[in-house]
Order: sequence, then structure tokens, then C-alpha cells
Amino acid sequence: MNFAAADYWIMTLLLILIVASLAMYFIKDLLHAIIVYGAYSLTMALIWLQMNTPDLAITEAAAGICMTVFMMIVIFRTSRKEE
Repeated sequence: MNFAAADYWIMTLLLILIVASLAMYFIKDLLHAIIVYGAYSLTMALIWLQMNTPDLAITEAAAGICMTVFMMIVIFRTSRKEE
């Protein structure tokens, strides 16, 4: 089988998605999980761009950014500061 360079790029991005999803499952700290979720969302947007669907890439990027910011605000508001 002959793969093009774009195929290897997509396979690499899919491997990053698998690693990020497993990391989100196993990470106990919420802030770190949100950072990994942001990386997951960015990687997914890159995959949509590579597959020539820019409308889905823009939607994924916007939804990922909004959800990441929203989750960070919720965590910072609900977490108690230890002194």
C-alpha cells in the first residue's frame, strides 16, 4: 500500500487523539484534564482541516475554545483556595 504524506499526517493526528482521550480519562487534576481537552479539540480541528471540511474545523475550534474557557471558569469559581 502506498500512502501519501497527508495520510501519515492524519494517522499521526489520530494517534494524538487517542493519547489525549486516554489522558483525559486517567488524569485526576481537573485543570490538567481541561488543558488536554483543549489539545484534543485543536487536534480535531486540524483533522477536519486536513479532510477539506473547513466549516467543521471552525465549528470544532469555536466549540472547543468556548467549552475550555467555560470549564476553566467553573473550576476556578468552585475550587476553594487553601491557605
